[in-house]
Amino acid sequence: MAEFGSGGGTGGGGLPSSPGPVQGKVAFKAGDGEGGGGGGGGGGGRSRFDSAGSRVSNGDCAQPGAGGEPGSALPASPESSSKEKGFSTSQQREGKPGIPRRSSIIKDGTKQKRERKKTVSFSSMPTEKKISSASDCINAMVEGSELKKVRSNSRVYHRYFLLDADMQSLRWEPSKKDSEKAKIDIKSIKEVRTGKNTDIFRSNGIYDQISEDCAFSIIYGENYESLDLVANSADVANIWVTGLRYLISYGKHTLDMLGTTQDNMRTSWLSQMFSESDVDNLGHIPLCNAVQFIKDLNPGLKMNKIELKFKELHRSREKTGTEVTKEEFIEVFHELCTRPEIYFLLVQFSSNKEFLDTKDLMMFLEAEQGMAQVTEEISLEIIQKYEPAKEGQEKGCLSIDGFTNYLTSPDCHIFDPEHKKVCQDMKQPLSHYFINSSHNTYLIEDQFRGPSDITGYIRALKMGCRSVELDVWDGPDNEPVIYTGHTMTSQIVFRSVIDIINKYAFFASEYPLILCLENHCSIKQQKVMVQHMKKILGDKLHTQSPNIEESYLPSPESLKGKILIKAKKLSANCSGLEGDVTDEDEGAEMSQRVAKEGVEQQNSVTGKRFQLCKDLSELVSICKSVQFKEFQVSFQLQKYWEVCSFNEVLASKYANENPGDFVNYNKRFLARVFPSPMRIDSSNMNPQDFWKCGCQIVAMNFQTPGLMMDLNIGWFRQNGNCGYVLRPAIMREEVSFFSANTKDTVPGVSPQLLHIKIISGQNFPKPKGSGAKGDVVDPYVYVEIHGIPADCAEQRTKTMHQNGDNPIFDESFEFQINLPELAMVRFVVLDDDYIGDEFIGQYTIPFECLQTGYRHVPLQSLTGESLAHASLFVHVAITNRRGGGKPHKRGLSVRKGKKSREYASMRTLWIKAIDEVFKNALQPIRDATDLRENMQ
Repeated sequence: MAEFGSGGGTGGGGLPSSPGPVQGKVAFKAGDGEGGGGGGGGGGGRSRFDSAGSRVSNGDCAQPGAGGEPGSALPASPESSSKEKGFSTSQQREGKPGIPRRSSIIKDGTKQKRERKKTVSFSSMPTEKKISSASDCINAMVEGSELKKVRSNSRVYHRYFLLDADMQSLRWEPSKKDSEKAKIDIKSIKEVRTGKNTDIFRSNGIYDQISEDCAFSIIYGENYESLDLVANSADVANIWVTGLRYLISYGKHTLDMLGTTQDNMRTSWLSQMFSESDVDNLGHIPLCNAVQFIKDLNPGLKMNKIELKFKELHRSREKTGTEVTKEEFIEVFHELCTRPEIYFLLVQFSSNKEFLDTKDLMMFLEAEQGMAQVTEEISLEIIQKYEPAKEGQEKGCLSIDGFTNYLTSPDCHIFDPEHKKVCQDMKQPLSHYFINSSHNTYLIEDQFRGPSDITGYIRALKMGCRSVELDVWDGPDNEPVIYTGHTMTSQIVFRSVIDIINKYAFFASEYPLILCLENHCSIKQQKVMVQHMKKILGDKLHTQSPNIEESYLPSPESLKGKILIKAKKLSANCSGLEGDVTDEDEGAEMSQRVAKEGVEQQNSVTGKRFQLCKDLSELVSICKSVQFKEFQVSFQLQKYWEVCSFNEVLASKYANENPGDFVNYNKRFLARVFPSPMRIDSSNMNPQDFWKCGCQIVAMNFQTPGLMMDLNIGWFRQNGNCGYVLRPAIMREEVSFFSANTKDTVPGVSPQLLHIKIISGQNFPKPKGSGAKGDVVDPYVYVEIHGIPADCAEQRTKTMHQNGDNPIFDESFEFQINLPELAMVRFVVLDDDYIGDEFIGQYTIPFECLQTGYRHVPLQSLTGESLAHASLFVHVAITNRRGGGKPHKRGLSVRKGKKSREYASMRTLWIKAIDEVFKNALQPIRDATDLRENMQ
């Protein structure tokens, strides 16, 4: 939550602050070189909330001023600042000691313990005022705050800035100048420019160490001088920028204007709502009604927090009773339902108003949300849909509440709605798709002694799974049963499973379903299996023989509504009613291969053989199970309708030793990878390890939640959750070559730069099972990139102590994505605890499904359920490494580094009259270049 106070210290990421005095007043001498900077210039871009600049590491920025007295520019103590900050991304990049790495759920147990202890707060009364309006910004400026004044030659001065009570001038102290000179008249301010957009910033030696979000410049005077400042956090910078822009627009009448016009729309709406609740026209309503009223307007708020806020307000006014007046209701609503980060975003686009009109909203939709062909009619439709105040709907104005409703709506979800339906070419061969696959589908717990149940099939098929497994054995009463052989798992009747498959096969997807049949039955019970499948599944079974003249499998489109049987098949020259084939026992096969580890030809191991009846063999058409020998043999002899299964140990070996061959093999043939039977707890392998090799059927234990299932679920969302995802072109084209283990850019693929800003979080629940800690949550966020080795990375925010309701993180990260089509982004929220960090929520999304701009990320629990009202507020932008991007989903507000820009220069003619005229044109030309580059 945006807050202001007078204390020093490092906030969201500015320059390191000097040791702060108790009340914020700095008591040291000023150094030389005070005063305004030079060469500011006019123009400047719109304030943005999206800097992807790296954060500033404490102790690196403040430099002593040349010729100044000790203390004029105070470097922070590296030891103390590192304790305050906790980590820096620059340290991570350079491999220096920084934050500890963490597993998918729990952080490394060797993490340094803090002295801080968890405590339960019995009062939510804020110690600092929260910002929710322009008048709050003005009041904060009158109280003052510590800012860093940046001068040329890397000099930085810590000064205390404040607005005079009459709002006529801006002052700073301490200063070597007399008090009348250490100030700037508000009337002389020409512009307030956000970011590092003046010559002083650009030429400063610590340019890269200053956060873009924390920097701003005041351009003033007839000579357009610049006062370049860095706040301790982005929120503090927003307070000053917002307040100063209002003062420039309305002068000394700012508060009068705000008092008469601000929030009129909101106040009128709340007054009307209150009156409707006050049916007896008493001027007050019961406390319980007021609490429920606010809860209905903002469902994410906790009832006890709303009630406590009313009681605190009554106590501060020494009021008894439990009745709530209209004024009290409006005040508490303001306090609890205004999100400062959204308020600051609104005023950046509202031309110093407390609402957005249709033109303001058009600018926001185009510049930030990447929406094409926006019209005033579209803006008006959004206002009509999300603005709660009738007055705003009639006037075409979007208030802070309407803007919040819009930003938290599905329209601003991070997931691109185009991908919620089938959006990929479904007419490619089956081998060109990743297929959502389940291992031991019948199990609902571990694979050694866990129960078998038909609900396993129902769950998998409802989740869009397109490949399920049936491990079939002889059962009593001549009825085949399904269970894991050689274990203590329970059994379910084969017929009941076929019934369930028939009912749910195409519940979530109309594309083909593969039944991986691991047959261990006698001839007698094999015939029973055939009878059940033919009778129950009927015409859904695909039994058409493959066309030997073709080279590739049919497409998912041509196989809609069909069920394919993957199993052993008798050879074509078998003339009897039964024949001899190799037993497909994954557990036995694995144990044999483990015993022969190190033998070059591991696939030469042959298992026991068994009799297969011809009727069952004839149900197998284009998914004939065969044993893999080696790549060169397969390239020459394997038929396109033959499928090989690899245990994860063997598949990992090929992925590491023959990555190029593995990718080429999977261009034509289906490959199924199953978890090691050694995973008796039914843990999951990382599907990315095999997707990067092109393996289509990576079988997952759907009953085991965690990182690996998050990746699998997230990955298959991208094509309408139909269970099929088209592989990258580089993995399909015959002439292309791709190595799965590449640690650099991929030839022929343009790398993308992903800029993510974690702005805030909302309504984080306490971790499951952590009741002993009360309601205290200390959240932080991890951003993880999963993909090919060159893309895998992670970054984390700082911890926000004791704030799970609306923590403000305000941190930006940048990732290079070398193979976007195979990359995923995972947001993980954890509770920072000295015993072991606990999981709060996560969301995993394919890179191709990201929507750019300001977006909300809905969080999910460990088991995949949505967490009610829990979300992250982020800004996303995508550019390619050369500065361009995807036109339909670009965050246009991402700035390229200005140091790399080429500016026009002037040739001196040594004719004073001409040189003087053109000298004044230099800065506008530079500003125009910046504006053009920023918009591109």
